[in-house]
Amino acid sequence: MSIQHPPGSIVGLPKFSAPTDFAESPLSQALKQPVLLGLFLPIQAGGWTQSTLERSTDWRFDYNKALTLKAEELGFDLVFALSQWLPKGGYGGVFNGQALDSFTTTAALAGLTKKIILISTMHVLYGPWHPLHLAKFGATLDHITGGRWGINVVTGHRAVEHEMFGWPRIEHDRRYELAAEFLEVVQRLWSDTENFSFEGESSWKLGGGFVTPKPHFGRPILVNATGSDAGIAFAGRYSDIVFITSPTGADINSALQSLPAHTKRVKDAARDVGRTVRTLLNPMVICRPTDKEAWELADRIVAHGDQRSPQGFSSLNSDAHAWKGRDPQDPYRFVGGNIRVIGSPESVVDQFLKLKAAGIDGLQLSFFDFRDELEFFGTDVLPLMKQAGLRH
Repeated sequence: MSIQHPPGSIVGLPKFSAPTDFAESPLSQALKQPVLLGLFLPIQAGGWTQSTLERSTDWRFDYNKALTLKAEELGFDLVFALSQWLPKGGYGGVFNGQALDSFTTTAALAGLTKKIILISTMHVLYGPWHPLHLAKFGATLDHITGGRWGINVVTGHRAVEHEMFGWPRIEHDRRYELAAEFLEVVQRLWSDTENFSFEGESSWKLGGGFVTPKPHFGRPILVNATGSDAGIAFAGRYSDIVFITSPTGADINSALQSLPAHTKRVKDAARDVGRTVRTLLNPMVICRPTDKEAWELADRIVAHGDQRSPQGFSSLNSDAHAWKGRDPQDPYRFVGGNIRVIGSPESVVDQFLKLKAAGIDGLQLSFFDFRDELEFFGTDVLPLMKQAGLRH
């Protein structure tokens, strides 16, 4: 088997079962909610906010374990975190490079949780991974969690990360072709009842591979984050959930203008190949009892903006298309998030309603001070979301 077509135009490939084909799967149950609700765990130093203003947010495991258990208690549907391979010092400043690994962190959370979906972000093209490894590890976690585990498939967008594993950065669209080949093989290993051999365009081969146990619901959940043509086509072919950004930056008003067309484009890519995907967006939520207090906190965050990392997450020669709509002069860039949702509980829920109307199916939340703000969200925002019909 050899994949030579661009992702999204692959022909003649087998159709694999997805968790959404099973009404009893954890993903199918979560999708009964009007809006999926997730937490973007801060397993990296600085979380998502480039500011030196004092807060509790911490990259260590115990802190993120407590967040996950609180999110599960509040009825959140899923959690996941980023994966990064950075040189000493990271991006600089508060983003100093200290970070847990997403895969091992979510694996460790598997036995500590009962209902919440756990997604591991994994760079599938970097040196150590072979499809047989991932298929076996993934099937194991699928069984440990009863189908609550999945992969956020990442192909890598910084030259320094590829170079760390000993090769030049792979060209952007080519990365998706290789990731498609990788996932086709992994899905064969999850579904085939006989040994499977493979030799394709990538550097790895498979001779009589076989994996047990088989996943509970066809395969684990698949997610990917993208904004490019190649990435969107890939998502349409493989993903259950597509993690998107606003093409016009993090300002909520600008984002609401561009998101309807963007979300339609993402969903149409799946419909074109007979599938359905859900869109997931990452709002940075700054919520206080009043709009005035929320904006005052946002302004304090900006006043303590960390200038030691002028480009933040877009540093180190990134070719990610999703970041192209960012304004490097936006003073609120220090706040973080794909979208900024700032205001009172009522204002926050109103903005969530507008995002849903723009085609957003899920909200993967970030906070400035995760511990305290997640608690406030649960007591003051979540009840209003239920009243507004966003949550059951």
